[in-house]
Amino acid sequence: MSAELIELSNALAQATERAAANIVAVHAEARGSASGVVWRAGIIVTAEHALRRDEEIHATLPDGRVVPATLVGRDPSSDLAVLKCAEASAAVPTFGDVTALKPVSLTLVVGRTRASGPVAALGAVSLVVPERRTWTGAALAPYIRLDVGLQPTAIGGGVVDAQGRIVGIATPRFARFGAIAIPAPTVDRVIDTLLKKGHIPQGYLGVGLQPVRLPEALRQSLQRSEKTAAIVLEVEPESPAHKAGIVIGDILLALAGHPVARLEDVHSQLHGDAIGKPLALQFVRGGATQEVNIVVGERSRGGE
Repeated sequence: MSAELIELSNALAQATERAAANIVAVHAEARGSASGVVWRAGIIVTAEHALRRDEEIHATLPDGRVVPATLVGRDPSSDLAVLKCAEASAAVPTFGDVTALKPVSLTLVVGRTRASGPVAALGAVSLVVPERRTWTGAALAPYIRLDVGLQPTAIGGGVVDAQGRIVGIATPRFARFGAIAIPAPTVDRVIDTLLKKGHIPQGYLGVGLQPVRLPEALRQSLQRSEKTAAIVLEVEPESPAHKAGIVIGDILLALAGHPVARLEDVHSQLHGDAIGKPLALQFVRGGATQEVNIVVGERSRGGE
């Protein structure tokens, strides 16, 4: 093995060891675990989809102790869950500049198993986009895809840059292959909101929608490139849509200036920041195009 490869290998091992000081195993069942990061003193962040229960959660700390953790809240839209754990008092990790990552930048995903200690996977950044919304509507800025395969125990582990600094949380939730790095700014925002409110506010319009293919003549008259839109099948009484005058049979074309071709195009505009704000809604009724402002409401917890 060449001296350069030995030097790289040693550097990766050292970076893994440093990051592992802030990585825990999270488990809520008799078998299996995911990983989590001690993001702040007493605060652990893990992957929401990997946390199977809300109670009887435990964390295996870097020193091997198994301690209880309490769920603060979940955000399925960003695949993050936040836990409180008084014993997770490791020094706050050193965070890197996630915006410095570029395609082919080397990264590590560092996790921990409940019995065997740290685990690590080396991969390269395969895609960086300044901002992208996932199919759940969550905005990731930047959106970073990693060319790395994650074993289940590493899901929720820390994404580590070439300087050995944590830049995000690893999850395969929003990737067809590889993994996504939920960037540190998004993690901080979710932590702050969950600590304050216990949940992530979600906007809603109060309509039941279904994708619909536009007739060619209508699409040409609208000078619309998208071949599909969303038709209203239900309007909830006293909902934002009802108050804005939307009725069953209206065909939604655009919301907040963005074309509506799929249901996800509506969901992506209903993030927490939109609650209480008027959004321009363009639709077709009886063959004529109309536009109204619709004030986004807040979805009740557990509601649709």
